[in-house]
Amino acid sequence: MNETISKMMQHRSIRKYSDRPVTQEMVEQIVSAGQMASSSSNVQAYSVIAVTDAGRKAKLAELCGNQAYVAECPVFLVWCADLSRLKRAAERHIPSQTTYEATTENFIVATVDTALAAQNAAVAAESLGLGIVYIGGIRNQSEQVATLLDLPRLAYPVFGMCLGYPDQEPGLRPRLPLPAVLHWNGYDAAGQDKQVADYDEVMSTYLRERTGGSKDSPWSELMAEKLAQPARLHLRQFLAQRGFELK
Repeated sequence: MNETISKMMQHRSIRKYSDRPVTQEMVEQIVSAGQMASSSSNVQAYSVIAVTDAGRKAKLAELCGNQAYVAECPVFLVWCADLSRLKRAAERHIPSQTTYEATTENFIVATVDTALAAQNAAVAAESLGLGIVYIGGIRNQSEQVATLLDLPRLAYPVFGMCLGYPDQEPGLRPRLPLPAVLHWNGYDAAGQDKQVADYDEVMSTYLRERTGGSKDSPWSELMAEKLAQPARLHLRQFLAQRGFELK
């Protein structure tokens, strides 16, 4: 296992940070590394808002569901799928032609581009001794976040990312067995239930140890409960208001 893979295999979500500052140079280096991720047709359909202002971080923490570490981390990155840059390019070069920036395909392209760049940045940050945690709660109140950050039409916040020097040593969270996710030459449904059952035992043990015995629900039960809870049902309307027609 080389150094890069070894570092990736040690990834942990960090939710407590020291007061050691993260410099602007480091943020720029991390986001630059993110930019080198693959991008569909080189559209690079994303933008990153680096939030360091204490007041704005506090407001974002509230909008994300009162997640304190959003306010406490030195830098909070908001990763946005952003097609506005492409729209402006079309208006400049082919103003008389119909364009299709708001399609479902381009929405997917922009969202995937954002995720690829963010994960590159996460690996870069961890290689510098920093820790991160993704914040999906940025979508809890999407319109308020978009207004706070002055996002243009055809841009939406995909997720946030806390960034800072770790002030905790959480354990590694076990992942699904490799055969549950890696299929050769076609999807192999046989044995999936057995893989999940094995993982349920591993996760129950992990939760029991991590919580001192207060929790030990198997993974599949937790996922079933998650699917039974409606989440962020406002997003379709929000995306339409942002200019994503998804047609």
